[in-house]
Amino acid sequence: MKIVRMAAVGVAAALVLTACSSGDDGSATGGEETAEAAEITLWLNGADTPDELREYLTTTFEEENPGSTLVIEEQDWADVVTKLTTALPDAANTPDVVEIGNTQSPTFTTIGAFRDLTPLYEELGGDDLLPSFVEVGKAEGKNFALPYYFGSRYMFYRKDLWSAAGMEPPTTLAEFADAVTALRTDGQSGFAIGGQDWRNGISWVFANGGELATESGGEWTSTLSDPKTIEGLEQWQAVYQGASNVPATERDVAYWDFLNDGADGAAPAAATIMAPGWARWSIGDLTTNDEGEEVRDGMADTEKFGIFALPGADGGLAPVFAGGSNIAISATSEHPELSENLLRIIFSPEYQQMLGENGLGPGNSQYVDALGEDEFATTMIETAAASKLTPAAPGWAAVEAAFVYEELFQAIAEGGDVTELAAQYDERITPMLNGR
Repeated sequence: MKIVRMAAVGVAAALVLTACSSGDDGSATGGEETAEAAEITLWLNGADTPDELREYLTTTFEEENPGSTLVIEEQDWADVVTKLTTALPDAANTPDVVEIGNTQSPTFTTIGAFRDLTPLYEELGGDDLLPSFVEVGKAEGKNFALPYYFGSRYMFYRKDLWSAAGMEPPTTLAEFADAVTALRTDGQSGFAIGGQDWRNGISWVFANGGELATESGGEWTSTLSDPKTIEGLEQWQAVYQGASNVPATERDVAYWDFLNDGADGAAPAAATIMAPGWARWSIGDLTTNDEGEEVRDGMADTEKFGIFALPGADGGLAPVFAGGSNIAISATSEHPELSENLLRIIFSPEYQQMLGENGLGPGNSQYVDALGEDEFATTMIETAAASKLTPAAPGWAAVEAAFVYEELFQAIAEGGDVTELAAQYDERITPMLNGR
């Protein structure tokens, strides 16, 4: 599963969606409905939802709604927003239920693209649903998209390399910077991160109390020039330049490969990486699974591999960007009652438990214990609790679509003056946040 989300929609696309309407008042009904039998479609993105869970949804839905069928269609994260922009206003072709990345939610919730789920909110979990994900799925006090699953980022490291250098996991952001800078060699990053990798880099902003944008009276303002944000960006610049061998033009690299031993036992390309929790299954020594496939063992050698949460500026945990998805019903769905019944299955204790058992943080916090009790589960839960989301501005997806933050972080990585760049990009980003 891939937790990094690529929102991609412009202002023009958002205007197209303004025409969306539900055919009724666009509101969830509350109370399970006996609906006329029909086929409904669920769009899931990428391979994040395992086959076992898809089969459960299909089978359970069809058992609980006799005569009806559920078709699950997998979409690519890279173009799902563009596809939704075209499909959602078209009642004849819209998916009934859709998975949407958390950073993408505000773009759709603020323009009437999704059915109002407020009457179902309590039934589907209420206050036990992840608050930050609920918030980005709201507009004008109503719920239009609810939390599907969460993921969180933390540090994966070569424990053997750190130990050989006499180092232990750091307790502050400054200690982390010192350690990974010392671990860098010509052939090995102390901390492998690409220059454009803002989704990891903004953790330094959050750790220093900075924000990317703020809202007042319905108007959003980019706040890169805030002194706390500047401090975080300057710290990230120093860490990148001191610890990483990954080019400034790179982003979303398969960093987990850097921790594994190279060909013929060659040294790994990195001592430390930052990645979502699922990266564990791409790290470790090679082994053979039950199907005879060669796979990584999930960091079984605890003397060689380890994890820790990125520490905060003064200790504790640094807030990291929270990955994950929301789930919503198209406002133009011709089968809203059946779609609501599918949501009841998704938010049922059985399915929430299955999410956790498959390494996906359940949208309902009552079921996070399903993630397990090992260090991977506890670190994921702790970092998720301290995590932050990108601004819930209507135009945020337009900012991502234009790769503005990739440009900014590359310029910082290449040694640009952070204060000057912040002022330049504030001027560019603020109108985009407000759909201008």
